[in-house]
Amino acid sequence: MSGWIRRSLLTPDGEDGQASGDRFAYCATLAIYIYQLDQQYNEFKLRSIMSEHKKTITAISWCPDNPDLFVSASADNLLIIWNVAGKKAVARLDNTKGVPVSVSWCWNSADGVAFVSQRGPLYIWDYGGSDPGVTVHKEAHSFLSDICLFRWHPTKKGKLVFGHTDGSLSVFQPGCKSQKHVLRPESLEGTDEEDPVSALEWDLLSADYLLVSNLHNGIRLVDSEGLACITSFCFPSAAASVQCLAWVPSAPGMFITGDSQVGVLRVWNVSRSTPLDSFKLKKTGFHALHVLNSPLAKKAQGSCSPSKSQHTSSTSEAVPPPTLSQNRAFSLPPGHAVCCFMDGGVGLYDMGAKKWDFLRDLGHVETIFDCKFKPDDPNLLATASFDGTIKIWDTNTLTAVYTSPGNEGVVYSLSWAPGDLNCIAGATSRNGAFIWDVRKGKIITRFNEVCSGLKAAETNFIEVVKLQTDVVFFQHGKNGIFCISWSHKDSKRIATCSGDGFCIIRTIDGKILHKYKILCGFSVRLGPKQQVNLKLLDFLPKTR
Repeated sequence: MSGWIRRSLLTPDGEDGQASGDRFAYCATLAIYIYQLDQQYNEFKLRSIMSEHKKTITAISWCPDNPDLFVSASADNLLIIWNVAGKKAVARLDNTKGVPVSVSWCWNSADGVAFVSQRGPLYIWDYGGSDPGVTVHKEAHSFLSDICLFRWHPTKKGKLVFGHTDGSLSVFQPGCKSQKHVLRPESLEGTDEEDPVSALEWDLLSADYLLVSNLHNGIRLVDSEGLACITSFCFPSAAASVQCLAWVPSAPGMFITGDSQVGVLRVWNVSRSTPLDSFKLKKTGFHALHVLNSPLAKKAQGSCSPSKSQHTSSTSEAVPPPTLSQNRAFSLPPGHAVCCFMDGGVGLYDMGAKKWDFLRDLGHVETIFDCKFKPDDPNLLATASFDGTIKIWDTNTLTAVYTSPGNEGVVYSLSWAPGDLNCIAGATSRNGAFIWDVRKGKIITRFNEVCSGLKAAETNFIEVVKLQTDVVFFQHGKNGIFCISWSHKDSKRIATCSGDGFCIIRTIDGKILHKYKILCGFSVRLGPKQQVNLKLLDFLPKTR
């Protein structure tokens, strides 16, 4: 059963974003968060969370014909159709052939969903028809490079484009010859180098134009019919690269991009090859963004739209509001951008006012497994997460004030050091245990699972090993450490419990004091007299 719950603002995870009408959604690793516009207060509020996937969510997509429906795909080879109003899953497709990397609703059916994995083919799932099942697209198959993403054309029925890891595009259109692996960046022609397509969006006002972003070769406006590059856009720095992009519906020819390394939002117009304006929103890079077409009533006032009788396209000049100069009108398009960042932050940015409507900053990107208050400061709460980090939160402001370096695999457990040491011990799935000095902002000791060039003893332990770097290593076999406890009676003692069947009490300089053979341990705590309190499924005889 899917879980629909109210969610604290403490852990604002963010990965991928989609929007529909007065709602937008973004997904973390295992859950999808739905925000909806509160008409009374004229602001977006979190309404619900759904969590049915057991492995990483890879893509989500709103139904263009029904704002209550969207589809999600995940690494457990599963597709789910969700009904937002009904707060339930209405259909699911198990055991897809390969992990779906991109998903979208079909252009010709309100009950059809298209999805693709790696080399394809493109599958069509008719989940609600008279004869539900999965079929294969007649032409979109036998690709020579992995697929990053695909997009149906919003108005030209049946036309779609794929972006590949080698930097090329594949274009399909009913009644026309298929074009596979075309329009690679010029610098890649004749080479085997790869430059994945990081973003791909059709021009909303053209049958053939689309924006393409390659991770290293920047942005291009290309003609899918003439197979030509119309414009190559230039960045102010060669180090900048694009992670995501989106058209601005309220300003013809205008689009925005999010940088991959730093959270810089850039505003562009297709009539110029350089950005019109740039805003540094965060220190960390973008993951995804989507533009809402001025959903907030108070902020939509005063905007000026082109006449319906006037023909416009993406090469048409944006019509400025009468009170603004031409250059400032370009720089400040009306609309709000849903921004998701690499550090888990997510927010709604008012581009016209140049400010956040809200920003949930520096959240965990994945599930939290443990949390503990600082013993001498109840205003600080530490959390350990599946995303490989420990974060410390100020409970008064509900913001993260410190985060560990990361890349630790899963952090299952944490324990504060006693007194004023201001350190935290963490237990991980792949990197053993470590001690993080919060004040210095770095890992100062690591109890590592795998020690290069060293052999484990017959008991599957390396009890005490010192290398030239004077860093102490320990081995709990090749299993993760599920729990860790730092003694508050003796600050030199730490206990760990692992899936290898042992509980170890050691000093922080590496000396093993006790080893307990157990069947399975999920919690350990050092008592005031240094006895070990274990929450276990079973005990086996103790060894020393």
